[in-house]
Amino acid sequence: MQNQNFTTAFLVDQSPEEVFNAINNVRGWWSGEVEGTTDKPGAEFTYNVPGIHFSKQKITEFIPGKKIVWNVVDAVLSFVKNKSEWKGTNITFDIGKKDGKTEVQFIHIGLAPTQECYDDCSNAWGLLINGNLKNLIATGEHQPSPW
Repeated sequence: MQNQNFTTAFLVDQSPEEVFNAINNVRGWWSGEVEGTTDKPGAEFTYNVPGIHFSKQKITEFIPGKKIVWNVVDAVLSFVKNKSEWKGTNITFDIGKKDGKTEVQFIHIGLAPTQECYDDCSNAWGLLINGNLKNLIATGEHQPSPW
């Protein structure tokens, strides 16, 4: 059975704790306007690219060095018919050791190939996760917008 969620993964040399801290530095890798607290359990933050994408995330799982889960409590995607496709989905980051490195497994649970936004959103996630986030972890430097 085909995976019905968008998934990607990468390996880095940094420790699980360094990876965890970089993921929680959302402003350092997720391009757009980020408001609110992004590094505490139960916190909520918004992401906005005016006229294109708005979402509000609540941090529902926060296990240092291991796992982060954001529940998308609200979303407006202007470029699709069902503007709330992301609402109720979960964005997860699983962190673990693999072959002497740290692996990040990213899954956007509920972002499925059947959704209108899947192609655009999965391409954007690919750039942000495998580009911006991975580079932030490796260099410690804020990453510019990939587009």
